[in-house]
Amino acid sequence: MTGAVWGAAPVSVVRAGAAALVDEADGATRALTLEETPAGEVGIWEIDPGTAHDVEVDEVFVVLSGRATIRVGGQPDAEVGPGDVVRLRAGTETTWVVTERLRKVYLAW
Repeated sequence: MTGAVWGAAPVSVVRAGAAALVDEADGATRALTLEETPAGEVGIWEIDPGTAHDVEVDEVFVVLSGRATIRVGGQPDAEVGPGDVVRLRAGTETTWVVTERLRKVYLAW
């Protein structure tokens, strides 16, 4: 499914747990952008076990499967797993320690 199909239908359904994602350049992540608008982006994203560093954008996501610890200097670790809803603030420097391949549905702006 592409963003054009997702955005055009009056009701759109994606089986997020089974959706085919596209490999990203780093080799450890995959993604499927469902829609991009001037207000933000909706998609599905997945990361393999390991450690990754990032500078976040404003984002809310729901973990579909997998587990990770999100570390931010000076803050308690955030353990996340299936069903968790997470809010990331733009500019936050994070370290993700992924223990099980993690798949999420996200809204970023």
